[in-house]
Amino acid sequence: MPRPKDDFDDLRPLAFHEPAEILDADELYTIYEIGRLLQGLDAEAELDIETENVLLDWAIPWMMGHSEQFVFAEPESDGEPGYYGLAPGVDAGDTAEQ
Repeated sequence: MPRPKDDFDDLRPLAFHEPAEILDADELYTIYEIGRLLQGLDAEAELDIETENVLLDWAIPWMMGHSEQFVFAEPESDGEPGYYGLAPGVDAGDTAEQ
């Protein structure tokens, strides 16, 4: 149910990082690791499944919005997640709004 803005003391702008701001150009990451990094967590942080699912809800559309900046590697086996990394030529200077 919607709530009035006045009910909240702290309203902040919604801002997302560019891929090159959070990913190492020489590494590939699972979607789960990217979700953690988007929240400022360590890529290998242990999270409960509910928190992991919320992070995925943020990570997937963020990646879709920046898809031209990513490359993809097939999973090592069925049932495993794929790996994503920065496309060649993408660096920390690439901060164009999507």
